[in-house]
Amino acid sequence: MVGLGLVLLATLCSVLLGAFVWAVSEHFLTTDVPLTLGQPAKLRLLHCLFLSMVTLGNITEKLGICSMPRFIQFLQDTLRIKKDHRLVVTNLHFVTIPVRLFQPMAASPSPRCGIIFFHGGASGCGSLDVYHNLCSFLSLETDSVLLSVGYCKLLDHHDPVIFRNCLNASIHFLKALETYRVDPSRVVICGDSVGSGYGALISQVLVGRSDLPRIRAQVLIYPVLQVINLQLPSYQQNQNVPFLTQKLMLTCLFRYLIVDFSWRDAVLSGAFIPLEVWKKYSKWLSRDNSPKRFQRPGCPPVFPAPFNEDAYLENQHFLDVEISPLLRDDETLAQLPEAFLVSCENDILRDDTLLYKKRLEDQGVPVTWYHVEDGFHGALILFDKQPFSFPCSLKIMNAVTTYIRGIL
Repeated sequence: MVGLGLVLLATLCSVLLGAFVWAVSEHFLTTDVPLTLGQPAKLRLLHCLFLSMVTLGNITEKLGICSMPRFIQFLQDTLRIKKDHRLVVTNLHFVTIPVRLFQPMAASPSPRCGIIFFHGGASGCGSLDVYHNLCSFLSLETDSVLLSVGYCKLLDHHDPVIFRNCLNASIHFLKALETYRVDPSRVVICGDSVGSGYGALISQVLVGRSDLPRIRAQVLIYPVLQVINLQLPSYQQNQNVPFLTQKLMLTCLFRYLIVDFSWRDAVLSGAFIPLEVWKKYSKWLSRDNSPKRFQRPGCPPVFPAPFNEDAYLENQHFLDVEISPLLRDDETLAQLPEAFLVSCENDILRDDTLLYKKRLEDQGVPVTWYHVEDGFHGALILFDKQPFSFPCSLKIMNAVTTYIRGIL
């Protein structure tokens, strides 16, 4: 038995070492770390560790043990969360949707403001536990009752079930604000990455709902807002920058929308977009709408590519406003609450934020824009993960809390 245990231990060590060596090789062969990023060595190390986990997940998937996303979720579940005696934290279910409520312990003479938070993680990672510390901090710093929504994930669920989870949880909370002593005139929708994409969409869907309180503001941190023009400047400049590379983004997107990977080139080139559709939406999605300082010299790619009808028939749902909220009509956008938009210079999604900023401003919606020159996608979640935090992580968190305190 001892001999067998040693063999298994040696095998496990070999697999772990092999995965790390593979990850390091992949990182240095395929990854760009721009000069504007602070602490590049730390970022490289974190990305190698991340790639190691993905590699191990791919191994478990090939062996038929579990899928790669499930493996990542399993690792997330091992994280320890910090308990803060200044908060009352309650795990609930809104029907079948798990949520976590954060309420400051200190007495308040009047109802508090409320925050509905949707975490990031490309619809496959992230969880209530992963974002527990972040939500605790946000609740305390803004003296708010915060609801964190644990929406369902890939691979068990896809579009539109995941978004419907977020919407239904929001409506449930908004109808029960009195129960949680929340001021109905001071409710903010907040999220990062895909979570802020859901937040933007929910803010749109709730426009005109007379049976619900009006959202006070939307706080969108490097949001996913469109999946149509994947040739915007930031999609080219940052396609190999951690942590959201083009490869990872497409993998998650195709799984979310249940699209075969054989359509990758057609989606990237825009060949699935009918000419009349592009004429309609190019005024909102063209790279010309990105400020000149974010565009580099050189000949931009031809976009969209010549129309491919088969690609359109298979991928036309990419053009749905529930997938790309940046396409929402002017009338709805004009009724949206004010917005706080965070973009990062070294993020593949940077230009989504810039285009949405322009659309909101064109419709008279007040916008506060916070751009992080040394920021990258996913930086926020690291704000308290010493020694792995970055200056940009704290900048984003401080900017968000300052904004919310200022309006509430």
